[in-house]
Amino acid sequence: MNTLCTAPDDRLPPPCRPEAEVLHHQLQALQGCLDWSDVTRMAAPWVQAVRDNPPPFWAMESLLKEYPISSAEGLALMRLAEALLRVPDAETAIALTADQLGRADFDGSADATLARLSSTAIAMSKRFLPDAGQEAGLMARLGARTVVGATVRAVQLLGRQFVLGQTIGEALDTAAGQRRRQAGLRFSYDMLGEGARTDADALRYGQAYAEALAAIARRSDPAAGPAAQDGISIKLSALHPRYEHAQHERVMAELVPRVWVLCEQAAAAGLNLTIDAEEVDRLELSLSVFEALAERVARHCPAWHGLGLALQAYQTRAVDLIAEVAAIARRHRLRFMCRLVKGAYWDAEIKRAQELGLSGYPVFTRKHHTDVSYLACARALLDAADVIHPQFATHNAGTIAAIIQMARARGAAFELQRLHGMGEGVYREVLRDPAITCRVYAPVGAHRDLLAYLVRRLLENGANSSFVHQLADAQVRIDDLLESPLAAASLTAAEPSPLPLPQNLYGAARLNSAGLDLSVARVRAGLSDAWGRCQVPVVPEAPADAAPQAVARAVAAFAAWSRRPVSERAQILRRAADALQQQMPELCALLVREAGKTWGDGVAEVREAIDFLRYYAAEAETLMAPRHLDGPTGESNVLRLHGRGAWVCISPWNFPLAIFVGQVAAALVTGNTVLAKPAEQTPGIARVAVDLLLAAGVPADVLQLLHGPGETIGAALVAQPAVAGVVFTGSTPVAKLIQRALAAKDGPIVPLIAETGGINAMLVDSTALPEQVADAVVQSAFRSAGQRCSALRVLCVHEAVADAVIAMVDGAARELVLGDPARLATDVGPVIDDEAAQGIRQHLLRLGQEGQVRRGGAGEGRFIPPQLIEVTDLSRITHEIFGPVLQVVRWSGDPAQVVASINALGFGLTLGLQTRIDSRAQALAAQARVGNVYVNRNMIGAVVGVQPFGGEGLSGTGPKAGGPNYLPRFCAEQTVTINTTAAGGNVQLFAG
Repeated sequence: MNTLCTAPDDRLPPPCRPEAEVLHHQLQALQGCLDWSDVTRMAAPWVQAVRDNPPPFWAMESLLKEYPISSAEGLALMRLAEALLRVPDAETAIALTADQLGRADFDGSADATLARLSSTAIAMSKRFLPDAGQEAGLMARLGARTVVGATVRAVQLLGRQFVLGQTIGEALDTAAGQRRRQAGLRFSYDMLGEGARTDADALRYGQAYAEALAAIARRSDPAAGPAAQDGISIKLSALHPRYEHAQHERVMAELVPRVWVLCEQAAAAGLNLTIDAEEVDRLELSLSVFEALAERVARHCPAWHGLGLALQAYQTRAVDLIAEVAAIARRHRLRFMCRLVKGAYWDAEIKRAQELGLSGYPVFTRKHHTDVSYLACARALLDAADVIHPQFATHNAGTIAAIIQMARARGAAFELQRLHGMGEGVYREVLRDPAITCRVYAPVGAHRDLLAYLVRRLLENGANSSFVHQLADAQVRIDDLLESPLAAASLTAAEPSPLPLPQNLYGAARLNSAGLDLSVARVRAGLSDAWGRCQVPVVPEAPADAAPQAVARAVAAFAAWSRRPVSERAQILRRAADALQQQMPELCALLVREAGKTWGDGVAEVREAIDFLRYYAAEAETLMAPRHLDGPTGESNVLRLHGRGAWVCISPWNFPLAIFVGQVAAALVTGNTVLAKPAEQTPGIARVAVDLLLAAGVPADVLQLLHGPGETIGAALVAQPAVAGVVFTGSTPVAKLIQRALAAKDGPIVPLIAETGGINAMLVDSTALPEQVADAVVQSAFRSAGQRCSALRVLCVHEAVADAVIAMVDGAARELVLGDPARLATDVGPVIDDEAAQGIRQHLLRLGQEGQVRRGGAGEGRFIPPQLIEVTDLSRITHEIFGPVLQVVRWSGDPAQVVASINALGFGLTLGLQTRIDSRAQALAAQARVGNVYVNRNMIGAVVGVQPFGGEGLSGTGPKAGGPNYLPRFCAEQTVTINTTAAGGNVQLFAG
């Protein structure tokens, strides 16, 4: 069975085509299509009228003018809007408000907008709020609560400007009032919330959608038809907790019926239902769901034309997507509604492409390129008006005028859309033409839930280059505001992106490793082919008595290898990196087969190995260059580093390629010879890695592979007198055995680099967004079946939010797929062997006997489901359980005490902090005795050269792997001092 290609082949081109190529085609498509001078003549009076007569409350426009997102005040408002209303406890609310307002200056503003935002109360905060981290007296505390209350009211007021209603009934009443002031308005109600993390969340969102449709239907006229009616917008990720490409079969089986129930309800009432856009990696999946729904519409309600899809113009595949949607409509003889938006995940898409090492970006990297794409998409939609009812969501006056021009030239019907609370001034002027219709995209829901959405809108529209931002700025000339994006794009179309391509993320020093996008069918097919060819090499065990001879060979080879120029050694590493890159599918398949990795983890590990090779090559060339040190005249002082000799590299099974290659590469490039002892469970991967390094130019005696049990061949290697150093990754007890063995030997003091495990914790306070916490916890605790040194072992969550957070994490963990790692849908594969499984179950039995609350199940064989165990106190956690086991502790009071308790455990590898209080994050990070602190993200996947990895205390000796201090530990230092005046004086001094 082909376990990687269960989803259909891609319908669209690859997501990361060259931006210049796509833009060229779009500019060609728009040639002769627009007269921009007429666009400017139409739009300029709208802009002038808005500036001369602004709306009573300018909402976004005025707010962004007074407090740009780039300012301390704008950032403070954004952070408070995003988090304050969801904080249930007064102490944390005070700390958050003090933290954010303490760095801003709201004094002196006289703008009416800001008066309505209670800016006077906000400005008073510095006088009343206690300084972060300091005790406050009773009066100061009472003052703090007063100011927090005022700030809460200010944020609620801000929320009312952008949320139509906290319930659908309230929203419908507000909409009715707006219609009385401006006839003809239509509404699309967006029952907003984050994507579902649990099935309970998904069912709750589905019920909210159904109730909204019922409420809208009670006030609608079915005879008017969907295009003239109100409707709703839904997020597919809100209706299924695993709306991901890897879960294609499950999504089609479970999600499509849920959405179809809503479609039937909308069709019966004559309403419209639009599926919102999601991230790029979900686009093909969204198309599959959309066509499945179209097939049902064609069979059961072909006269209904209310099914809609939102399209993102910032995607480089946007025009191709429109063509595919039109083709689906024609195949099924239907008519769809399509809403064209710019797109709301731009920064996330950029980051994802960089993190995955993709060949390019799936979105345009210049704003005016997206503007051109929007116009090209508008033309494509208007050209398909026989099967698509175009809806254009924009607040840009120039774009609106261009759409009107193109539509009138074709005689095509269309609809304009704006966000509630934005663009009201421009649309007041545009809608003076009775032939133009407008729909308001209206968020509905509790302010505490929806203001995270508001922050995304603030970021999207708050850039200095955005039309919304510049509209309110009278300093910006109207001609400049309405400048043609086509003219601007024609000047930059052939220029390099302002952002470095993902492969050039690290500058000229080294290439970023290229990843594989598993959402692309062609990529999955390549991995599937590699899986079919994969065979694990057979590696014979080396007997313990092989150690002396192997070490002797390594010692003999050291002199010649250490004398080779560092540039040659570095180039060998780069050749090996290129070889790993070329063989990535085969190496991923080997990791899945021998180590039980999932495909995603396999890709990440091959990339890490490549990054180690390239990073250490670049670091060594800098580090090992002679360094001239300043001194007295007539003297030369030069510092040089050189290798120490033969190193023993002992690597673990949980990263059998990345850590193995990282250790070996560091030793080799610094001029040492290597005796590599891989984990007993994964010798085949080590054999392939060594063969690649030998093929790249490493001599056979310089790098020797010795496979066998640690207590035989490993111990024998460590005991050899001629060994110059040992690097080890594994358990703390084994590291101590090695430490004692080295200390007991006669002769030189041998350095040990040890990276061991950790009881890694994550501290969550009540300002954290629960959905982000759940994502970070599930990834950190259960990815790789919890078999990572950095994996989350203890979740410390504030008691005020503990019930909700634990329930969400538990529900999200239950949605993970446990099974064969060769299946793309698998999230949690097996633990490494039967011994490991037995050890984990013994820990679980012990915890159960201690009366601790446990969620999960025993599982079978080497498959252990994710486990959640509630513990009363941190001090009761004494062991690292190396598997998918997460212990949970509730806390209250001072978070510094929690970090002190974490420090007292003695381990010091990784710590996660989930908080919106910046000063708290900084203070707790400084207090923590750990090697890696991660704030508001997951705790795994340290990137070479970006997040150097390693710990202290029981978690290792340092230095940190993949960092600038790692290679010197493999080196000895020598300073050569020459008295240059010995032969008669300092000629240079006399010459000066």
